[in-house]
Amino acid sequence: MHPSSLGCACCDAPGRRLLLRGAAGLLCAAIGGGGALAQVTAGVPRSLRIHRMQTEEDFDGVYWRDGRYDREALKQLDWLFRDPSREEATPMDPRLFDVMHTVALQLEASEAFQVISGYRSPETNAARARESRRVSRASLHMSGMAADVRLPGRDSFGLARLAAEMQIGGVGLYRRDGFVHLDCGPARRW
Repeated sequence: MHPSSLGCACCDAPGRRLLLRGAAGLLCAAIGGGGALAQVTAGVPRSLRIHRMQTEEDFDGVYWRDGRYDREALKQLDWLFRDPSREEATPMDPRLFDVMHTVALQLEASEAFQVISGYRSPETNAARARESRRVSRASLHMSGMAADVRLPGRDSFGLARLAAEMQIGGVGLYRRDGFVHLDCGPARRW
């Protein structure tokens, strides 16, 4: 069921509102004030272009403007980043979108991120961890804080290196599979 047909209590919850208000400040603290990264905090609208590989769904729009996150855009992104094997969504951490926006900004990318994996239910994550030891049993995917992505026409190594140099979250390079893990957790790389 699509979230537009449901009331979204998660977006109206006090905790979500606090997260949304505090996320901009956390992003400022995480990325500092250098160069093009400072543009992210300067009141410029933040937008993303996303193509979800498994569902063939797209998002192309602004998710932050006038000093706050757009709740309707976040609802759309929450649904787009859902676990498609279970048709289960969770409130995604908007700082993940800030990480993706910042990476796209630095790369001057106009193409859409191809999202291979966003939110994973604990059941889906456990199944993947049984199949591959490269899948963490405590993955940030289960908290709505991570995505596995690629940018068409862009080298995954270059994307991963840039994201790691920015130190605004976790970055994992899966060169053989052709994607990069991005998250809004502590800065680290693998």
